[in-house]
Amino acid sequence: MTSPTDRGVTHTLTTPQPSKQCFATSSPFEEKIGYYRAVRHGQHIFVSGTTAIDPTSPSDAPQILFPGDARQQTRVALSECIQAIQALGGKGAESVVRVRMFVSRPEDCAAVGEGFSEILGRARHPGVGAVATMVVVRDGFVDARMLVEIEMDAMTDGI
Repeated sequence: MTSPTDRGVTHTLTTPQPSKQCFATSSPFEEKIGYYRAVRHGQHIFVSGTTAIDPTSPSDAPQILFPGDARQQTRVALSECIQAIQALGGKGAESVVRVRMFVSRPEDCAAVGEGFSEILGRARHPGVGAVATMVVVRDGFVDARMLVEIEMDAMTDGI
């Protein structure tokens, strides 16, 4: 069964265990590699590594949004992750429990932290809170213009 969402498609996979829902976007990397943006199993939602890719760019020439701006790339990636969580039944930012931020340059850590604070920071968003880890990946990502990649885990209120 598939149902359209604002930015992608949700697929329900039925197995002998509880059903698993998968959410795909038009990301050129999802298409090229064949993975899902997010998967929900029971009350758990797992969002794959998300960067600031222009979803309208072709898979053979993906374009990066906000080249050189780690804060803006962080904001885009976090927003994409939250949209995936909502597409799979999560409330949004308040459903997020864990965030992993991978940064390609140590000098961008402060900017990535600012972007995180704007979208999920506990001081700016009472009632929204998540554990977070930031790791510097010195050899970077599949595209040198990518400055940050973000993974998220979330929980829904019900099954």
